[in-house]
Amino acid sequence: MPVTSRGSLSLQSLLSDLRELVECESPSSDHAAVARSAGLVARIGSARLGAEPERITIGGCSHLRWRFGDGDRHVLLLAHHDTVWPLGTLAARPYELAGGVVRGPGCFDMLAGLVMAVHAVADLPVRTGVTLLVTGDEEIGSPTSRALIEEEARRSRAALVLEASADGGALKVGRKGVSLYEVRVTGRAAHAGLEPEKGVNATIELSRLALAVNALGDPAAGTTVTPTVMSAGTTSNTVSAYGSFAVDVRAWTHAEQLRVDRALHALTPAAPGAVIEIAGGVNRPPLEEPASRALFERAAAVAARLGLPPVTGTVVGGASDGNFTAGVGTPTLDGLGAVGGGAHADHEHVLAGRLLDRTVLLRELIAELLEAPA
Repeated sequence: MPVTSRGSLSLQSLLSDLRELVECESPSSDHAAVARSAGLVARIGSARLGAEPERITIGGCSHLRWRFGDGDRHVLLLAHHDTVWPLGTLAARPYELAGGVVRGPGCFDMLAGLVMAVHAVADLPVRTGVTLLVTGDEEIGSPTSRALIEEEARRSRAALVLEASADGGALKVGRKGVSLYEVRVTGRAAHAGLEPEKGVNATIELSRLALAVNALGDPAAGTTVTPTVMSAGTTSNTVSAYGSFAVDVRAWTHAEQLRVDRALHALTPAAPGAVIEIAGGVNRPPLEEPASRALFERAAAVAARLGLPPVTGTVVGGASDGNFTAGVGTPTLDGLGAVGGGAHADHEHVLAGRLLDRTVLLRELIAELLEAPA
């Protein structure tokens, strides 16, 4: 028979709150939808925690913060309530609990983790020294919340990120950093039939540059440099006078991010008269493994002491707000959320039977950190 409670933690209560959140759609770019979701998170959180959150609106986007106690050196719990799913997704993919599996848009990434954070903090014997920050724009790169996250991280002794786990429930002890660029070329237009030789062809220059940019990747270091969306030209009978392509860079270390950045800015045109412009830069620093090591070892010890499923760790290519907390030097452990799979996909799901043990692990990890010398 599956375990349905651990002390005062109840699987039924976790699932009840999760269902409410899943059924309140919150696509990141829809500020009205995100505001409705923030209102629901505030209501659920206030009922569980006995305290109202601080409501923070930046650039029209709704964020929430519960801070228990004054001063610095808090334990920061980091979650987000926005999802990638557009309004109307629920009509085709409603919340469902069947065979011990929860399905529904955003359940895995990361509404279940948010619910776990609220219940874990609510079940602590002492909450002083805990900050729970819930942001509303993580899925689009955290444009309005990044400064808020970094500010909280700088005043925290540790950051625990409630993003969904990796395969099999593994915690995420390393994440690649992300850099985003646009390579722009300005050439000179000319009639493609009458006098193409008088033009400077941006399409040809972009094609050459795309190959050069792709070659900046380093498989041995795990660095990928990928040209993505490209556009050039105006009409089929005109030498292209302008064009651009986007570049996605993923790297395990900040040093690799800097190497690629310098190489991109050192690109020079091959065609006389062409002009190259590089826009963009580092979007998220990497979460390097040393930033997670001590917290991971502590989590593994907690699991062993309590007889919980063994804790494993892995590194992943995707980024999260944990990249920001690690980037300012705060010890960070990611992937503490739900066990399941299918993030951003139609088969997104959460294993209901793992919600309790993951919440117990989180609660005990927070409690140990609060007891440790600051």
